[in-house]
Formats: sequence, C-alpha cells, structure tokens
Amino acid sequence: MIEKTTRTKSFLKKSAFSLLIALFTIGLSSFIIKKQDKITIWMIGDSTMSIKAKDKYPETGWGVPFPNMYQENIQVVNKARNGRSTKSFIREGSWEEVYSGMQKGDYIFIQFGHNDEKVQKPTTGTQIPEYKGNLSDFVEGARIKGANPILLTPIVRRVFEDGELIKTHGEYPEAVRVVADSLNVPLIDLTKITRELLLELGEEGSKKLFLHLPEGHKNYPKGVTDNTHLNEYGAQVITDLVVEELIRQNIPLKNSLKTN
Repeated sequence: MIEKTTRTKSFLKKSAFSLLIALFTIGLSSFIIKKQDKITIWMIGDSTMSIKAKDKYPETGWGVPFPNMYQENIQVVNKARNGRSTKSFIREGSWEEVYSGMQKGDYIFIQFGHNDEKVQKPTTGTQIPEYKGNLSDFVEGARIKGANPILLTPIVRRVFEDGELIKTHGEYPEAVRVVADSLNVPLIDLTKITRELLLELGEEGSKKLFLHLPEGHKNYPKGVTDNTHLNEYGAQVITDLVVEELIRQNIPLKNSLKTN
C-alpha cells in the first residue's frame, strides 16, 4: 500500500511537471508567433520626419503622428534625425543600426533631400550621383533583409515670391523618382503632393502648416518664422497625405490602418 502511494505521488509530480512544461511551451510559441506577426515600419530621413526635443515644441515631424494611424500589429521606429542627409545618416552609423534591426516583412520609409542639397557642407551635402547611390543602397539593403522599401521625395518649403511657390530642392526630387523607377520601388511623391497642397491653400493659408509663432512662446520667446519645419497640425496633414497614398497605391500596409 505504501509502495502504491509512493508511485502515485511520483506519477502526479511528473504529470504536473509535464503540464508546466507544456504550458510554458504553448506560451512561448504564442509569444513567438505574436512577435513574428508584428511588423515594424522603419522611418529614416531628416527633420521634417523626425521626433523633436521638448524644447522645440510645437515643431513636429510628420513621423510623430504617423504611428497613431495603425493597429496594434504595427510598430513604428522613427530613426529620422534633424539635419541628416543620406551621407551623414550613413557616416554616423544610423543606417547600420537600422539595417541590423530590420527583419523580413518590415517596411522602411526613406525620405531625404532637404540636407543632401547643401553641397557647401562637405560632411552633409551630396551631389546627385552620390545621392542616388545612397538611396539605392538603402533600397537594396532593405531587400537583402527581406524588408519592403518605400521612397519619398522631400516635402516642399513654403517659399513664395510674387504669389508663386518657388522650387527649392533643385534636381533632388527628380533623382528620387529616377531611383524609384529604376529599382521598381513604391514612390510617395511628397514634393508633388505638398506643392499642390500649398498652391491650393495659398501664400497666407499655408502658414498654418508651418512653424510660425509670435513673440512670447516659452520655447521661442522672440517668435519664429520657419517655412521648412511643420507644426503639429502640419505634421498631421502630411501624415494624412501619406496614408492616402498608401491606400491609393494599394500598398499592403493599408490593411493595418485603423480606418480600415
């Protein structure tokens, strides 16, 4: 009788241990599946896309409201930085960091140009051939990792003369278009789209998108007139335009939008 009781206790202990192992395995599998199902959108670019320091508020990159458009299966990693060009983004090691983190099925939004055109700054500016080469390297690197690159032209600056919106980015937007076409990459032509928007709003109406503040703001006591960088409202408007393009071009990311 004692021997039978001992065997029973031993069996129950082994059964309980096996059950714990099974539950742990199921839980781990569920975690792995959940992790694999989560897609990352990487964002690389300049100040028009980047997250800002608190003392720069209300300056806002459009990459700030962008994550709010997605369901929980999407996470957004915004690696855009103020003042960065394709050259400086690579030189400082930011591209290597993004490349190391990318996984199969991820997306990467690539938007440079505002600083690449500053060829007077040798550590930042790029001539068109180098600019195109760097963009191509980003695209090809993403594809090596099994990720999905999307190229974006830079948003326009709000520079009006005699009621006409001046083109300030030279040949850089067209260079992005050429790379997108030659490598068969989805293109969101923000230069074209934002140009049309600013022309529609007009010289006065378009001010509401950019960082225009009178004197007295705690972060800008002398006021500010900035026709390159967006405010909160402008950032949301650009995000909405990008989302509209994802839907119009039938890019699979549209299926994870909260509005769908």
